[in-house]
Amino acid sequence: MVLDKKVAEQTINYLTQINAIKLNTKNPFTWTSGIKSPIYCDNRLILSYPNIRKFVADKMSDIVKNIYGEDISIAGVATGAIAIGAMIAERLNLPYAYVRPEPKGHGLKNQIEGSIQEGTNVVVIEDLISTGKSSLNAINALKSEGYNVMGMLSIFSYNFQFANKKFKDENILINSLSDYNSLVEIIESKGSLDNLEISRLKKWRENPKTWS
Repeated sequence: MVLDKKVAEQTINYLTQINAIKLNTKNPFTWTSGIKSPIYCDNRLILSYPNIRKFVADKMSDIVKNIYGEDISIAGVATGAIAIGAMIAERLNLPYAYVRPEPKGHGLKNQIEGSIQEGTNVVVIEDLISTGKSSLNAINALKSEGYNVMGMLSIFSYNFQFANKKFKDENILINSLSDYNSLVEIIESKGSLDNLEISRLKKWRENPKTWS
């Protein structure tokens, strides 16, 4: 869910400005899952631009504080959200940890790196929510260690209905600075793509697994 349309628009403008969002309806990208996609989003590029990473961290910090208050800890999802999560925790003066995709194969074999008190209320930070698989993996890792996951906040979400249902079934509140719906609306209003390409973008979100 996008909470502020103006923030969503500015976020998307920044992401397209630095080429973090790439669109190609004619020669789609292939995700690790095998899904063919007209969009590729790499929010790690944000870290290279001081004014943009400040904007993103400031806005996400405001949302976390307004929704969840101060009695929380922050957890970033590795690897894309480790840095932005730490920036949010620093701004709000909150404990911080990050979650690996899986436990390390050596040493202490940790999946959660950091030291936040068991039973703590945790807000999870993501750079991107797509199918929800990796995001929910991080959430379930935190739950299994006794943390109370309050919700997740991302920079960008594809806003797939099947992914949203997964979070709803787990009783996890999800919000995002920007999402795919906002992106398509902005592109359509600017007239930067023709009607056929706009139509293909809309159809992809409806059923990405069969779109090509």
